[in-house]
Amino acid sequence: MPKRLPKVARRALRRARRRLVPSNLRIVYHPRYGARFPGSPVDPLRAERILTFLLSEGLILRDQVKRPKPIWLKTLERVHAADYLESLHEPETVSAAFGLTIERTLAERVIDLQRLHAAGTLLAVRRARRTGVGINLGGGFHHAHADRAGGFCMINDLAAAIAAERARGFSAPILVVDLDLHDGDGTRSMFRDDSTVHTLSIHAHHWDEAEAIESTAVELGARVDGARYLEVLRETLPPVVERFEPKLVIYAAGCDPARDDALGDWQLDAAAMLERDRFVVEQTRAASASLAVVLAGGYGPESWRYSARFLSDLERPGRPIEPPSTPEITLARYRWISSLFDPSELTGEDASGDEFGFTEEDLELPGWRRLRETRFLGFYSSHGVELVLERAGFLDRLRDLGYPHPQIELQLEDPGGQTLRVYGDPDRVDLLVELRLHRDRREAPGLELLSIDWLLLQNPRAKFPSQRGRLPGQTHPGLGMLSDVVAMLIVVCERLHLDGMVFVPSRFHIAATGRRFMRFFDPQAQIRFEAMADVLEGVPLDEASRRVADGRVIDQDSGEPVAWSPLPMGLAVSDKMNRWLDERSSEPMEKPRFALRPPPVVDPP
Repeated sequence: MPKRLPKVARRALRRARRRLVPSNLRIVYHPRYGARFPGSPVDPLRAERILTFLLSEGLILRDQVKRPKPIWLKTLERVHAADYLESLHEPETVSAAFGLTIERTLAERVIDLQRLHAAGTLLAVRRARRTGVGINLGGGFHHAHADRAGGFCMINDLAAAIAAERARGFSAPILVVDLDLHDGDGTRSMFRDDSTVHTLSIHAHHWDEAEAIESTAVELGARVDGARYLEVLRETLPPVVERFEPKLVIYAAGCDPARDDALGDWQLDAAAMLERDRFVVEQTRAASASLAVVLAGGYGPESWRYSARFLSDLERPGRPIEPPSTPEITLARYRWISSLFDPSELTGEDASGDEFGFTEEDLELPGWRRLRETRFLGFYSSHGVELVLERAGFLDRLRDLGYPHPQIELQLEDPGGQTLRVYGDPDRVDLLVELRLHRDRREAPGLELLSIDWLLLQNPRAKFPSQRGRLPGQTHPGLGMLSDVVAMLIVVCERLHLDGMVFVPSRFHIAATGRRFMRFFDPQAQIRFEAMADVLEGVPLDEASRRVADGRVIDQDSGEPVAWSPLPMGLAVSDKMNRWLDERSSEPMEKPRFALRPPPVVDPP
């Protein structure tokens, strides 16, 4: 049997083949899809993660990705009432739809974003009609009615795309297959009197009881598993396809039925989700119809993986590619962004070739002419730092959180370490990010590391969610961007030829958060931490950290509390550091036996 090619070689081969054999996937995407919806746990990088996966696996080429242009108001007026569209200019309308107060600038961004998604769905439908398949890496705002918003949906992109195609003369039957966890009530209401559009929705609960001439609305209730879901889908969809004979299928491929969805309570695993998608494609092909796909619902950082797996199977039927983890795809994204920079953009090197570009301000006179540090980590100019954060979309994500004018501050003079701060306002009142770094040659002999002395990510204007406790030492909720920051720092290490990163976790929860990326330099510390994590498995992170601090994790042999020891943890970037860590942990060690001490019994008053 021939030896299987390494993963990198297989990806290179797929990319080479794509240049000769066009992909079946017709992708619609815009970088602004990455904006965050206020009050919604949708991953703002969901579309970009999917696109990064498709590109890195060689399933598509970049020139096969089309960007939508903002949809015309005239197109929206075909499905939405004019006075309703006019009301969208008022932040009060958007605030009411989202259930929270939204200031004018952010409200305008929300409307512009949904108009862009609507344009993407329209473009995907037109690409489907030309080539057989079109995919919008966004869209699916199915709760928007003709005269009102609902469920974070202001503009019904599905209805707008259908009406636009009708205006272009397409008169064949159209089937909307809506497999989002939530009812496609808005789309159904818009075509309640149209016998040429059938809306099929299988969901947890009805959002309204309104009927339509051509519709199928199936309510399954809570905690549905994959077997039950697929049974209903197989019973429901084929009769509709056979009777209605659609020539265009618009598939809202929501990922919120997945069991790890941040909002849903259904129990579909990855295999069931993929089987669902395959069945819709199979039925579409049986009807000789074109297929347009929109993402629809899906919440939390893992939702992108279901769509990525489906699209890889659509390109390679029966041979889907398993997507990498979210941290891995996040790193791939930042590596790609980094590859687009000319180094001079980051360093501020002038066009004359003067590598340093000294000015009089860089020299301290009189006396010894000592160069004052003017670059972050000895490489990035202040403009370069801002450019990285802007192009990576980091600052846009802060704007989406309600900080329209983020400000960057660099403190470079301290020889012990340099500090990067990001404030949410020009007056520098709301501190969002504080990162203190230095280059270290002492912690690991023979290696140069990026030392993270301090990292703070916080949203001062947010409130702690009721279902999640406050971590020890935490003043405000986080920004939800730790994976992004770690990925950016890995790319910094690669650009500066550093071997990896090091930091010292002062508390258990900090080490537990970094567990996905890092390990302790001391093998004994690593195995003690793993034993501690084992006995705390399933305990919320805030409570776990408190139990450690309170001495409730004990050594079973001695009965003594296990004290937390702040020792260095590292993340290897170079092969050299990986070998160094492996050599240190090569000796087998017995894991200590830890247990939890029960809480003290408090007598009732």
